[in-house]
Amino acid sequence: MTDFTLHTDETAPEASLTLLKESQKSFGMIPNLHAVMAEAPGLLEGYQKLHALFLETSFTDEEVTVVWQTINVEHACHYCVPAHTGIAKSMDVDDSITNALRDKTPLPTDKLEALRDFTLSVVRDRGEVDEKTVQAFLDAGYEKRHILEIILGVSQKVMSNYTNHLANTPVDKPFKKFEWHADSTPSS
Repeated sequence: MTDFTLHTDETAPEASLTLLKESQKSFGMIPNLHAVMAEAPGLLEGYQKLHALFLETSFTDEEVTVVWQTINVEHACHYCVPAHTGIAKSMDVDDSITNALRDKTPLPTDKLEALRDFTLSVVRDRGEVDEKTVQAFLDAGYEKRHILEIILGVSQKVMSNYTNHLANTPVDKPFKKFEWHADSTPSS
């Protein structure tokens, strides 16, 4: 596996310095994902922008968590599942939602389950989702806007999940307590 640098203010390319300062300001630290992405300033900038845009979608915090964690779990991202577990806690998302996503068990509502199912269809079918699946999603109470917003979320998570796979990004200390592996047993 290729070793990737966890960049700091002293090692990052000049074009990444402002971006890393923004990460520090937003998260109170430079997440290891951002430290790796700093090697390619355009990737880090794009990721930060997509993150901000996805938080501004019409989804609730619970729904944002469902989209993010569904993708993270499907992609078996050792870094993003624990990170987004911590983020969900900071957003006051009920642990039952997070645990169901991590453990691939039923979500507490049919609507959230429909969101997970549709997000999985988008990821697994690479956007070639059949009309029956689209209609089931709309029938669950979502709108066409939500379909397009899921694509935004998938785009963001592809950037992070793929980076973490290639870089084997170490999980940040605050998220280590939420460690997760694709073959994990149900969390507590």
